[in-house]
Amino acid sequence: MKFLISEIENGIAVLKISRPQALNALNTEVLAELEEYIDNIPSDIRVLIITGDGPKSFVAGADIAEMSNLTPEGGLEFGRRGARVFKKIEDLDIPVIAAINGFALGGGCEIAMACDIRIAAENAKFGQPEVGLGIIPGFSGTYRLAKLVGQGMAKDLIFSGRTIRADEALRIGLVNQVVKSEELMDVAKDLASKIAQNAPIAVKYAKQCINQNYDMERDTALAFENEMFAKCFATEDQKNGMNAFLKKEKVIFINK
Repeated sequence: MKFLISEIENGIAVLKISRPQALNALNTEVLAELEEYIDNIPSDIRVLIITGDGPKSFVAGADIAEMSNLTPEGGLEFGRRGARVFKKIEDLDIPVIAAINGFALGGGCEIAMACDIRIAAENAKFGQPEVGLGIIPGFSGTYRLAKLVGQGMAKDLIFSGRTIRADEALRIGLVNQVVKSEELMDVAKDLASKIAQNAPIAVKYAKQCINQNYDMERDTALAFENEMFAKCFATEDQKNGMNAFLKKEKVIFINK
């Protein structure tokens, strides 16, 4: 792929968005490659880490040069493509970690929010500056930001278009943790390794519960969790995991 670099080791895939001359901005080509990668991710991958190429930027946003001459019809198509790709990231059966190594603005903040867990370097900066360009967040930013940080803070950030630093992003709940820049990938890989050691089917079911239950009415959400809990008992992972625990043995999960 032209704009993506992928490395795989021990069931963990690191996907680097690599368009450094444009601070890894998302254009139609990058989104197409992302979609192809997500659609064809190997079945033995247990965790995906998404990061940006270079020390300055995770993803600086959508490509303004491409957007500048869009018609309303073109804008609809572009927005739908980005939203579709990000939903596929959110809906992946495996956990996705965003390792945010610099600017995460506009579409960059939106792709980070589509990931399950966000780890930011100290130099990372976040924002939805679209209103300063005469548009609004178009890749599901108005939805996911309000879900993560609440409507009031989401309106503050989107209406003002202001940029915030990693420490404020942590304070408002936009990211899970902030680490030194030179430690970012080690921390992300260490967390991915811990996740990868657990039962992959159980992790998959847990992600499905959290994602789907968020918009469900309470009793419906609890019933769905009960169903997924019950399905775990049909897996070899459950039998192996509990038997190993009772025997005080180490378990290695092999099911997908």
